[in-house]
Amino acid sequence: MIDCRLVLACSSFLGDVVLKCLYKEKVIDAVLTDKKSTDIINFCTRNEIDCFIGNARNDKCLEFVRKYKDKVLFSVNYLFLFDQRIINLFKFKFNIHGSLLPKYRGRTPHVWAIINNERKTGITIHDIALECDSGDILLQKEIPITYYDTGGTILQKYIYNYPKMIKQFLYLFCEEKIVPKKQDEYLKTYFDKRTPEDGKIVWDWQRERIYNWVRALAPPYPGAFCFLGESKILINKIKLSNFGFSCDMKNGIVCDVNTSYIIVKTPNGCVEIIDYIVDENIISLKKGDILT
Repeated sequence: MIDCRLVLACSSFLGDVVLKCLYKEKVIDAVLTDKKSTDIINFCTRNEIDCFIGNARNDKCLEFVRKYKDKVLFSVNYLFLFDQRIINLFKFKFNIHGSLLPKYRGRTPHVWAIINNERKTGITIHDIALECDSGDILLQKEIPITYYDTGGTILQKYIYNYPKMIKQFLYLFCEEKIVPKKQDEYLKTYFDKRTPEDGKIVWDWQRERIYNWVRALAPPYPGAFCFLGESKILINKIKLSNFGFSCDMKNGIVCDVNTSYIIVKTPNGCVEIIDYIVDENIISLKKGDILT
């Protein structure tokens, strides 16, 4: 049995998964979440869990958590960074992060790891400090990235591993078996928040980067995309193609097309687009079209 009580700061789907798992362990005293995390809000309402909804960096949140300052603050995919007042309030405050810190601090680290052609990512539980994802490392687990993994499949690995790892950590914490390890600041990398508009493909990229770009942003993420004129093409899956080309052909030119694929030229070879959605304004794609 886990012998500690938690204030769980959680957002979106991963936060919801962990909340429901830890609720079964009977360790949740209160929850902090954001206005858009409706599944979490509804779960707290149904189960009469004290819940603060809104920005953690305001006075109302500070007053809410004061009554729980002797508990453990645990953050899972939480939308907000904590200010120094809340950090100082709790003796024990932890966060779980989807990378092998100090690499890939910041938002959606597994998506960035795929984009950057990494062969592994991971999960880190660490102390919460004022600087994002900078606290002492308390527990880590390596997660391999295969050639066929997408942002969505890595997310599924997190959904499976987050609850198990948090429960393991809490058991070790209660038994005083956690040994903190300082992060090596020399090795730190930071990647910023992504938005759907950031998914545009640049056809002058090497085709391996385009491949990683598309799979990193595949569903449930918003997807990679390009344009034919002003019409948008959403691309969910591609593969590398042996289709022949001439180096003086423009990057982004459609080399071949039928009902099941589009072959497009890049600087170092062609790619075959095999899962895509075309804008309703595009009547048809044809050989020689230029994608941008």
